Order: sequence, then structure tokens, then C-alpha cells
Amino acid sequence: MKFTDGYWLLREGVTASHPAQVLDVNESDGALEIHAPTRPVRSRGDLMTGPVFTVRVHSPMPDVIGLTLTHFTGGEPRGPEFELATSDTAAEISYDDEHATLTSGDLSVRLARGGPWEVEFLAHGRSLTRSGHKNAGIMRDATGAHHLREQLVLTVGTSVYGLGERFGPLVKNGQVVDIWQADGGTCSEQAYKNVPFYLTDAGYGVFVDHPGQVSFEVASEVVSRVQFSAETQELTYYVIHGPTPKDILRRYTALTGRPALPPAWSFGLWLSTSFTTSYDEETVTSFIDGMRERELPLSVFHFDCFWMREYHWCDFRWDPRVFPDPEGMLARLKARDLRVSVWINPYIAQRSPLFDEGKGLGHLLRRPDGSVWQWDMWQPGMALVDFTSPAARDWYAGKLEALLAQGVDCFKTDFGERVPLDVVWSDGSDPERMHNYYTYLYNRTVFEVLRKHRGEQEAVVFARSATAGSQQFPVHWGGDCEATYESMAESLRGGLSLGLSGFGFWSHDIGGFEGTPTPALFKRWLAFGLLSSHSRLHGSSSYRVPWQFDEESVDVARHFTRLKLRLMPYLYETARTAHTEGLPVMRAMVLEFPDDPGCAHLERQYMLGPDLLVAPVFSDEGDVTYYVPEGTWTHLLTGETVTGPRWVRERHGFLSAPLLVRPGAVIPVGARDDRPDYDHADGVTLRAYGLRPGDEVTVPVGDVTFTVVREGNTLRATCTAPAAAWSLAAGTREIQAPPGTGLLTLELD
Repeated sequence: MKFTDGYWLLREGVTASHPAQVLDVNESDGALEIHAPTRPVRSRGDLMTGPVFTVRVHSPMPDVIGLTLTHFTGGEPRGPEFELATSDTAAEISYDDEHATLTSGDLSVRLARGGPWEVEFLAHGRSLTRSGHKNAGIMRDATGAHHLREQLVLTVGTSVYGLGERFGPLVKNGQVVDIWQADGGTCSEQAYKNVPFYLTDAGYGVFVDHPGQVSFEVASEVVSRVQFSAETQELTYYVIHGPTPKDILRRYTALTGRPALPPAWSFGLWLSTSFTTSYDEETVTSFIDGMRERELPLSVFHFDCFWMREYHWCDFRWDPRVFPDPEGMLARLKARDLRVSVWINPYIAQRSPLFDEGKGLGHLLRRPDGSVWQWDMWQPGMALVDFTSPAARDWYAGKLEALLAQGVDCFKTDFGERVPLDVVWSDGSDPERMHNYYTYLYNRTVFEVLRKHRGEQEAVVFARSATAGSQQFPVHWGGDCEATYESMAESLRGGLSLGLSGFGFWSHDIGGFEGTPTPALFKRWLAFGLLSSHSRLHGSSSYRVPWQFDEESVDVARHFTRLKLRLMPYLYETARTAHTEGLPVMRAMVLEFPDDPGCAHLERQYMLGPDLLVAPVFSDEGDVTYYVPEGTWTHLLTGETVTGPRWVRERHGFLSAPLLVRPGAVIPVGARDDRPDYDHADGVTLRAYGLRPGDEVTVPVGDVTFTVVREGNTLRATCTAPAAAWSLAAGTREIQAPPGTGLLTLELD
């Protein structure tokens, strides 16, 4: 939200008050509390009027410092609040004649005790960002609404990333971003996944701890600052030190929660019925038979909305006219070694028998007059489940438990964005703060049901909406994209932006959702989709089985599906890193190469884990341009090499795409290409690329850890279980493991 009219003026009707100086500094429970009047105190007469800011500075964990700006404190606190972790941290407080300083780890915040107001964040004595004269403020707009605003300086050359799944340019400088959930597709400034956290390449990130609407002006209203504001009397933000972008994500996800580890089977290919297509068990069986006949490995079959009766979404009952024997059908699918996913949402249509049940039990969201909130936008007369009520959560979970008992394995948790404001929540939550937060409660409820009944290692959802902390409940997909190359590119920007917002796992609808892709587009999207964290064939009004397009699409689907399954030893260890460290599987180039200025704005390529560079092809002809960082990289599919740093132009057929291995990497390749959930260490091949004499690389694969060392012209590998060693002379392609181990083949690039 903009408040100013250029450099000197405020917009018409806007008034502003800014902290002018520090009046006093006190310590309380390891934190600093500062009172800052909004006019210089020159005499006792200046002490008679306000406003006065109360500023609290504290640290929840090392290298994270929070600053809370407060105006009036008389209001009753209303939820919700983000669930943040804390750790024992001994923040150090020090003073000198000019400053009060709080230090946590390598991060410090220094406040000027005399003279004009200034707050500066430093690491190792280097200034990261600061807030000075007229940056923080109490801003009243023309309607009288009360906003708190902060502006943090952007040093020259700093790029800003994150703020959720955003489909515009990856670098957010120059953009206006409103953190407000919307069901707007993938082609505008609206987003399904809004996260009030941004990451910079200048050694720090900023998390605004406000679950409601936060408006960001990123080098837009003031081009040298990031401004954020919210309509509130109290606003907290955390500065998170790196120094690297990876370190920032590690600390941010330690604060807000790290992703659960999805089961290995979820990394295989998902096939959907699509949205409005007609289907029954015979149709489903024909798809599955067609995949098997064409040797297309399939892991998950997904039933979209019309597994339930029309106008009954959601009643969680199979349409008896189409699926008269759901238990038998699910058993037959399970006999084919498939997992089953079904579509759900948090809305209850008026025609659903659950509407009257939920209304009578008080589980549906209500208006201030006590009536159930309803509208006709998605389903006629639909209501929302009030997930702020523990009883309502249990009620909803009970409906899902019945499906799990039938044989369903996981849920596509669609929607959760269109949450009204003219309502009263069961727990008294503020409607504005609950609008974004609703998706967190919804997806947590579903995820906990799966964790309870399927186990910690089996829980997975396919979610669309999200906010800060929702990364704990993977997987998330990009929503309703169009069947165009432009939409394919905007989807990738959204996924990379989400990854820079703390989310480890992301997917998208292969071929696009709206419309039907051309065969060429479908084949290009297949390569992209199967070189993503999770891979799903899904559309709106047309099927996405490959043979619906052409026979070459079958070949492309088979080629890249089997490639992904062979890469599972590498991909699943990358998934473990997402779970333990908060680093995404699909990584913007800047995350891996923060010191290479050529990577700062790259948004049409990414790193799949730490060692594989992927550049999707966005044209029928196969022309692609991508950037290669320093070193000699190797095409995984052909063995050809490219030396960077430089831009590369290539033309690829449909059975190829730029997939390059980082120099000095060892890629574990699995022995199977028919399923994702196998013993990844059994029969694994280690492929070493560009190791120099003296290089040593550790390669974890499940419970086994391999160490590969280059000694002169020899590669030597050892592993922890069973204890064994192998050596390989330069020029030799492979060596088998000693008899009886059955674990390893070693290849030299």
C-alpha cells in the first residue's frame, strides 16, 4: 500500500507519525524495550502529546532478531498467530554513549540512543539493512484506517526474492505484493500461496509475523527500500541472518517449521481423471491398462471432483451411479500396486447431507447474526468448515477416516483461498487475520489425519493454498495454469519463488490445466514435469493420458518417467535435505550460486537438488538458451561437456532437454526404473563427474553412505554398510562391487 506522493508529500488524506528519537531503553527477559516519541523532546512541553512508539527487540533463536512496533496496547489480542519455534538463545545486550545493541549469534541490531531515530542490523560489523528517519510510521489513510509501516533499506545491487508462489518476475524489486489469499490462477499478481517472508542476496531475509494482509512495496514506492505495512496496532518482523541464501532458509524454516518427508512412492508419476471429464471405473481401468501396456510406470491414480455427486461437494461419498462398489474398486487398484488419491475441499454444499449435520453441530462458519455463512460461487449454497473449532476439525477428520478405511491413501486438498470477512469464528479469531491463515488449519487437519492413520512416513497431501508454516504439510502444486508455453514459464517462476519462501516440494499440472495442449507443448511439459519434485498428469476438460496426443508423447513420457525413477537415490536424498534443512528440491540458481551475478535473475532454469541443472524447453522447435556457471558441466543424457561461465544455445528433440551435472559431483543412479519406492542403495551406480585429484565427495543413499575420493588417476569408493572398498583407474568405465555386497557400480565421467 502506498502512502506517499513522491519524495516530499503524503497522498491526499494520509497522515503520518514517525519515531523521532529514543526516550529510554529498558531490559526485560533478555529483550530491549524502547519508548520512542514521534517528536523531538526539547522541553517538558514536548512530553505532553503522542503518539509514542513502544519498540521491543528480542531474539527467538541465534541469528534471528525480532522487532515489534506498537502504538496502542489496549486492545484484546485476537488470533490467529503463526506458530513459531524458539530455542535457548543468550542474546547479549550492550550499551555505549550513542547506542544500545542486542546481539544474537553473528547478528546485531543497534539503536541510536541520541539524535534521530535509527535502527541498524549488522553482521560481523557489516551493515545489512537499516530503518531511519521517517521509515517506521503510524499511517492513517483517507478512511481513518490505522496502519503500521516499516521501511528497510536495500543496498545497491540487492535483489529480493520470495513472498510466496508468485508468477511474475522472480526478482521482486519494483513490484507491489499484497499478502492476501486469492483463487486467481497463475497469470496475475494474485496468488494461492502468500508468505510474508522475503529473502535477499545481501545476507539476510525478513519475516513479517502478521497472518493477515501485509502489503509489500519492494523497491517500488521508495526504490531504495522494502516497505511493508499492515492495518494493525502492533507489528513484528524478524531479520534473519545468513550469510548465504541457504543459511537464511535454514533459519527461517527452523523458525516457522520444516517440511515433512513425503513417502518415496509420491515421487513417481501421478495420473488424474482430470476435472470435468466423464469417467467411471471402466474409464479409470482403461487408463491404467493403457499405461501398463505402453510400459509407462504409474505410482498414483487420482480421482478429481466428480468421484462425488454433483452439487454435493463435499459429502465424501462416492457417486453410487458411477462407482457402485468403491471398496471393491479401490481393492482392485491396490492389487495393481497403485496408491489412490481423491479430491477434497473445505467447502460444504447446501445439498450435501453434511450441511445440515454440520449446521446442527455448530461446525460451519457463521455470520454475526448467527446464520451460516453461504454463497453460490463454487457450489450452490456452500458453507465453510470452521477449522478454528477443535470439534469441527475432529468432525471433518472423521469423514476422511472413513475414506482411509476404504483404501484411499492421500488427498488433494484443493481450495481454501476464498475466505470471507463478514463472519464470526468459533474461537473468536479476527476475520482479517484468519483469511490467509485458514489454509494452514485446513491442511494441518488433513495432514494430521494421514499421519495418524498412515504413519509418519506415509503422510502426503497435494495442496493448492498455503501461508507461512504450511510447508510442513507437503506437497503443494501450482494451481490452474493454461496450456501454453507462457503459462508453463509462469508456473516455473511460481515454483522457484515458493522454494525461496521455505517450501521444499512443488508440482504443477503437466500440459497445463485450462485448455488442451498441442502434442509439442505436452511433450515439452512432460520433460519439465518429470524433472520436478513431484509429477502429475492433470487437466480441466480433457484427459492427459499421453496417447491422447500422439505416440511420440508415449515415448517421451516413458523416457522421462524412467529417468526420474533411476534418479530416485539422488532425488530422495535431496528430499531428506528439504526435510532436515528446509532447502527446496527445485532451487533457483541464485540459491546455489549466490556469488555469481549471472544467476541473480535466472528464472527459466533451476537446480534440481544441488548438482543437476535443468533448463526446460519453451518452444516446439526445441530452441533453448540457458546459463552455465563456472566449471566444466556434463550433459547427463549425452556425456557432452559445456564449460562456463557462459550462455549456451542449443536445440533439443522431444526426448532430450538440458540436464547438466555440476562439476565435482557424484550422482547416485538407481538400479530400477519401474517404481520410485525401492531399496535405493541396492545395485546403485555412482557416476562421478569432473573430480580433480584430492577431491572427496560423500554420497548418502538411504542408510548407506559412500565416500568417493580421487587419488591421482584412480577413483576410490568406500561405504559404511557393508564395509567395502573399490578402486577404478582413469579411463575405466565401471567396476563391480566385491562378491556378496551387491551394492555398487562406480562409473568415471
